[in-house]
Amino acid sequence: MKKKMTLAQRVNILRASVMGANDGILSVAGIVVGVAGATTNSYSILISGLAGMLAGTISMAMGEYVSVNTQKDAQKMAISHQRAALKADYDGQVAMVTKKYVDQGISTPLAQQATQEMMQEDALVTTVRERYGFNPSQFISPYAAGIASMISFPTGSILPLVSITFFPPQVKILATIIAVAIALSITGFVAAKLGNSDWRHGVVRNVISGLLTMLVTYFIGHLFA
Repeated sequence: MKKKMTLAQRVNILRASVMGANDGILSVAGIVVGVAGATTNSYSILISGLAGMLAGTISMAMGEYVSVNTQKDAQKMAISHQRAALKADYDGQVAMVTKKYVDQGISTPLAQQATQEMMQEDALVTTVRERYGFNPSQFISPYAAGIASMISFPTGSILPLVSITFFPPQVKILATIIAVAIALSITGFVAAKLGNSDWRHGVVRNVISGLLTMLVTYFIGHLFA
């Protein structure tokens, strides 16, 4: 029977999806606004945006796959080292976990009791979590992360592509900027909530980076008009 993903694993996949959508919005918006600064030809803008979407989709999917695999390899190495440490010095590992709990403000007797119970239940999971900060039973699938990015990047890039292509010529750039700013506000908010950070800073940072990207690419494109 296939093991179900834990909540932490699902959140990490969701985070990869949100960031993939955010990159899709930002990257393709920069491309199409930049091309719009150089030409008013809707076909040229559309082709440029589609090319950016395709390249970005492949790049994001492969990048996420490689990144998660690299992290997974490092975690496997840490688990291997910790398994050897438990065999070589079990009492020392117990002392390490107990000290971690005492340093967090737990009384020594309670820390010793908690350590003993958790080590009896699963010494490897306990010591890996306390020494390295991750749960060895909660690996993120590189395939799931890559697929999430492969779907979310083009999904996010559709908005700037449609805006710049189908709005009337006299308002298409402004309409695209507004649409992208709204979309980046949403992805910034969700990303901040997933990361338990201040959503206001996340939204402002995301929108400003998007506006700067479009402003710079527009004027670069305008130089070649």
